[in-house]
Amino acid sequence: MCRAKSLCSDSDIAESAILRKEEDISLQWSRQFWVAPRGAMDDSKASEALIPLFKVIDQGGRRITLLGTINSQPALLTAERAAFPSSSEALASFHACLSDIKNLGNNDIYHWYLASIDNQSQDNASPDLKLNLIHPCTEKHVKKYSPQGVRTVTETPEIYKGSIRPYIVKQREAGRLDWVFNILEGRKEQKDIIYRDPGQDGTTDEAFLLAPDLNWDRETLTSMHLLGLVQRRDIWSLRDLRKGHVVWLNHMREKILEATVNKYPSVEKDQVKLYLHYQPTFYHLHIHVVHVMLEPTGTQATGKAFGLENIVSQLETMAGGPEAGMADVTLTYTLGESHDLWNGVFLPLKEAGRG
Repeated sequence: MCRAKSLCSDSDIAESAILRKEEDISLQWSRQFWVAPRGAMDDSKASEALIPLFKVIDQGGRRITLLGTINSQPALLTAERAAFPSSSEALASFHACLSDIKNLGNNDIYHWYLASIDNQSQDNASPDLKLNLIHPCTEKHVKKYSPQGVRTVTETPEIYKGSIRPYIVKQREAGRLDWVFNILEGRKEQKDIIYRDPGQDGTTDEAFLLAPDLNWDRETLTSMHLLGLVQRRDIWSLRDLRKGHVVWLNHMREKILEATVNKYPSVEKDQVKLYLHYQPTFYHLHIHVVHVMLEPTGTQATGKAFGLENIVSQLETMAGGPEAGMADVTLTYTLGESHDLWNGVFLPLKEAGRG
């Protein structure tokens, strides 16, 4: 029995039970349209008895919506996971709640697992949690995952060339891309690769691959999150993209969409969204590939995510020859207040009256 009662709450237990009955509920619902007993809402026990009489009509990761009837009237029930408690006592006993931990894999300092809550453990039960472990983590990781304010900044071509580009060079030289190179060079996660493209010209300059993002559980399609990683190492962010890359970018887009719908036949091309981050978490060009129904977070928000199609359109209509590119435009985006670029570049510019 789990000792962390405040962590494994009754609401979590109820939702997990609902999720696990989804298949059985759907079978029941296909036979008849359930009608709740008259007066069933008069007491809490009768109310709880109604839950199995509802059909799951939407399952969106942390939330499910069920449709049924109460006293011959249609009813909707939404169940959402409660927030984790923040008390030190509850968090200290967090490990006591975990069971059936499944190792999904690891790459360099990154490790990911699926786990169940102890008092929810049943045969063939779906996992309750997706766990990501970073070990050993860096100060940059700690800053990224710590609560912080967010600021909007405007980066001119001059700021990029004078301050941002040198920062990116230092990040590259810090040697924190081993996990990326492990994938590209065939040492890790090879069984997970969905698609590998040699490029239109057959050289590594245009080669890329498609693989699941480590944050996806690899089962819930509406939460699908894939990564397109380019083979070449001289393009670090969207700032390095130029007019001469348009044909290659369009080729990648088409091949990524084709590979995604081939791998997941229930997903259609117009249900897939492609974007790049700026500033990205790591400086090696990569494309995020997500289901349009993936719950929006800060990483998909305006000021963080730049749509691939919009970038291509901007390059196509840009004045100049093949070498003209995204390094020549002004970009407005958001940064956390703990980010090195806020404290080292944009905050001083603001204080000097130039930001």
